[in-house]
Amino acid sequence: MGRHRHRPKARLTEPLVRERGELRPATWGEALTRAADGFRTSRDVHGGRSIGVFSCSKSTNEMNFLAQKLARSVFGTNNIDSCNRT
Repeated sequence: MGRHRHRPKARLTEPLVRERGELRPATWGEALTRAADGFRTSRDVHGGRSIGVFSCSKSTNEMNFLAQKLARSVFGTNNIDSCNRT
């Protein structure tokens, strides 16, 4: 059996945000602000333990260090894991 590679018909070229149940194009600034607001709301309502960070074993040590700093300093969580042990 040969490998079949899925090719999407269209690629996203700009961020999309959901508004009244529908996706619409947005600026990067708006999309990132909405993402940050979502994390902030989850942290404020449910506490930092409601957020987790998963890091990739193919990332550099520096990138993994930054991921754990973001998790602990910004999100207020120690829920950090990676696939390094697999």
